[in-house]
Amino acid sequence: MSKSAKSKVKSKPSTTASARAFSSIVVDGIERAPSRGMLYATGFTKQDFSKSQVGVASTWSMVTPCNMHIDQLAVSVAQGINEAGGKAVVFNTITISDGISMGTEGMKYSLVSREVIADSIETVVGCQGFDGFVAVGGCDKNMPGCIMAMGRLNRPSLFVYGGTILPGELDGKDVDLVNIFEAVGKNAAGNCSAEDVERVAEVAIPGPGSCGGMYTANTMASAIEALGMSLPNSSAQAAVSKEKTLDCENAGAAVLNLIRRNIRPSDIMTKEAFENAMTLVIALGGSTNAVLHLIGMAHSVGVKLTIDDWTRIGKRVPVLADLKPSGKYVMARLVEIGGTVPLMKMLLDAGLMHGDVMTVTGKTMRENLKNAPKYPAGQDIVRSLDNPIKATSHLVVFRGNLCPGGAVGKISGKEGLKFTGKAIVFEDEEHALQGILGGKVKAGHVIIIRGEGPKGGPGMREMLSPTSAIMGKGLGKEVALITDGRFSGGSHGFVIGHVTPEAFDGGPIAVLKNGDPIIIDAEKRAITLAIPAKELEARLRKWKQPKPNYRRGVLAKYAALVSSASEGAVTDKQF
Repeated sequence: MSKSAKSKVKSKPSTTASARAFSSIVVDGIERAPSRGMLYATGFTKQDFSKSQVGVASTWSMVTPCNMHIDQLAVSVAQGINEAGGKAVVFNTITISDGISMGTEGMKYSLVSREVIADSIETVVGCQGFDGFVAVGGCDKNMPGCIMAMGRLNRPSLFVYGGTILPGELDGKDVDLVNIFEAVGKNAAGNCSAEDVERVAEVAIPGPGSCGGMYTANTMASAIEALGMSLPNSSAQAAVSKEKTLDCENAGAAVLNLIRRNIRPSDIMTKEAFENAMTLVIALGGSTNAVLHLIGMAHSVGVKLTIDDWTRIGKRVPVLADLKPSGKYVMARLVEIGGTVPLMKMLLDAGLMHGDVMTVTGKTMRENLKNAPKYPAGQDIVRSLDNPIKATSHLVVFRGNLCPGGAVGKISGKEGLKFTGKAIVFEDEEHALQGILGGKVKAGHVIIIRGEGPKGGPGMREMLSPTSAIMGKGLGKEVALITDGRFSGGSHGFVIGHVTPEAFDGGPIAVLKNGDPIIIDAEKRAITLAIPAKELEARLRKWKQPKPNYRRGVLAKYAALVSSASEGAVTDKQF
């Protein structure tokens, strides 16, 4: 461990001033009487003004089951803060539903919501003078958005995951949201009636909580725990459970400890901590979105993380968890055998994680995991290190003449490591879905969906509808898909996204033509457009940038500010 890293682990002396470093500016002194007057009206007592003021950022909303219970979790966090001697102030930020908006124009707001969440939390905490805060998130973009706000503000803070949904049940089997999407593809193939599709839809999502596989929400919650920014096993608890309520109450006490010791996100979110997060994501078989989000989160705290770091870490970390979408089990089954803590202990003992990094417990990762239990004998959800599902990472960063700035694939190995085929080009997700469901896409095609990048979409939509249709039609091993958009954590198959430069910026994907030969080699991490270099250069010279899809409003602002996918698609890169 470096000297600089060691110095960050040391706690800072506790003083009354540091415990109220920000709130004192807002409420102390005769000239701040108007501020106190406003706060008396919200329920403050005279004694509360001598306490640390702690914000509770709630992402509660009834727009999605992922977040419908978070108002109650925020109450539990506030209770924990107040009982530990602080003064909690609950406030809300937004959430949107990826699952509901998937495949529509509305999905363009999904990645944008990450920035809005980060901006809004930063705005409230910065304005109100909170001495620290706890954020509670459920749906995919909540989590990186909350952590990005923590990195920017650098005030004592931690994250609480809203928890995973319990699986639905159909014919004695676990089902979830992705089963509904894939049933639509089976219907198009003639293998599933409309009535059967509705049977899945009626039972797949039985109540509150985030989507049940190792999709983006569970991936990011696990990453944040490994990053050190949530309490042990916060990422592996059911949304509605005694364990989750206790996690919230404990978070309230933990943030007061961070404030008293002046432990800040910059003390926790080091390069080594991000490597821990990457390691756990790989071991769990997590979502491609983790690549984008962790780079964005690192940027918020001034840590340089690149797509090439994923290649470096991926060469030595295996996939161990047999979780959906590529595997068999839902997150709730991992919860039943002990969650993420035993896996992190395995990885730490094997030298694959850094143990001397600080966490929100006020202890190092090694100290947190010292007495971690082992998984029960006979379970087959998490494999041993000497019997991995895949010896190296399933998250593959590609380069090549089709993606000189990089691209990210989710290659489990089940779909093979190489694919050669002919391009079939679609200008957006809707036309691609029609082509798949309508039979235009055939075995041997490399489906190209362009114009879906951060700027071009704008917003980098997730291609869950097309990828699920491919699987539902039985084409999972017969076609590949390449896009400058993203993928849901529920997507699987031979799929590659985040192509950089994107089509809107004149990347080579912009000039592909139907029938172009494409070679994908996951072992060499290369995507090759197999046409003469002079022909590609000539096409690029003739290319003209299309007009923006939006000229006003939040999508226009986002497109004007957003960085490339390889840089995390952040909106403050240039500052």
